[in-house]
Amino acid sequence: MGSKIKIGFSVGDLNGIGMEVILKTLEDNRICELCTPIVYGSKRLNNYYAKAFNIRNPNINYIDDISEMKNGKINVLNVWEEEVSINTGEESSESGAYAYKSLKALAVDVKSGKVDAMVTAPINKKAIQSNEFNFPGHTEFLQSIDGAEDVLMFMLSEEAKIGVVTGHIPLKDVVERINIDLILKKITLMNNSLKDDFGIRKPKIAVLGLNPHAGDNGLIGSEETEIIEPAIKQAKSIDILAFGPYPADGFFGSSKQRMFDGVLAMYHDQGLIPAKQFSFGKGVNFTAGLSIIRTSPDHGTAFDIAGQGIAEESSFRNALYCAIDIVKHRNTKEELEENALDANKSRR
Repeated sequence: MGSKIKIGFSVGDLNGIGMEVILKTLEDNRICELCTPIVYGSKRLNNYYAKAFNIRNPNINYIDDISEMKNGKINVLNVWEEEVSINTGEESSESGAYAYKSLKALAVDVKSGKVDAMVTAPINKKAIQSNEFNFPGHTEFLQSIDGAEDVLMFMLSEEAKIGVVTGHIPLKDVVERINIDLILKKITLMNNSLKDDFGIRKPKIAVLGLNPHAGDNGLIGSEETEIIEPAIKQAKSIDILAFGPYPADGFFGSSKQRMFDGVLAMYHDQGLIPAKQFSFGKGVNFTAGLSIIRTSPDHGTAFDIAGQGIAEESSFRNALYCAIDIVKHRNTKEELEENALDANKSRR
């Protein structure tokens, strides 16, 4: 099957826009020159949405096992055979259950090395909940599958790469959750990812404050002086170029993000509001810290427009391109390490 990069797609919630953005992305057959795509769904599901949106692509290879995939083809893997009722725009436990079937099958194949990277279409976080899936979202599920100690939600665009210390938790819990060790872990994760996944040799990382005006020297909160600054100091002691803490409003208002390779926000909306402002509909969500590679579009299931054929696929396409690039960066890193190891052996 050659050495072409293999990228798997989970279909997301069956009643959302997942299959629409997948099919629109793969309508351009030049994608098959960049990678070997595998859609983890079913022939019936693919045909339903292809007919609904009048997408005719003869370059499809339906398979029942990953070993049957072909380079130069859009491979659709039958994770299930049965027909599933589709009610676009509606939340249902059935559509959530099949979203999980797709996601789990792909995650297992990526973890085992049968597929090089995964791009996940959006799920409905409520509909997918079950005895098997009891996680806030993709990130936590994949961390469990991968056995990763810690992960970082990383929002990517041409304008900035923004990570968050705390993710899907209530705002009232953020202060209790953050501490020096956690912030240092996230800074280290970001630094390693910028080097290994994006090929940046010596990344510069900006760390945002928690409080307005970054605490204003303790007048509006002490977290900056007691937690964030010590974490930055420890990061510098291990040769990480971390700076801050910066007041979030002035930082983005003055476009300081352009001076850094990565920006670490303290909580979800502090990071994701500017991230989506920069590139909504075109940005990419990347889960750093996993041994596997996972990207996704920056939007949700979009039930309000599902089934209408008007979903924009740019973010999903960019997530695919990003996954391919990260595979290449990691492969290059491995090759360099192997060459260095061989050179050391030859000198002995």
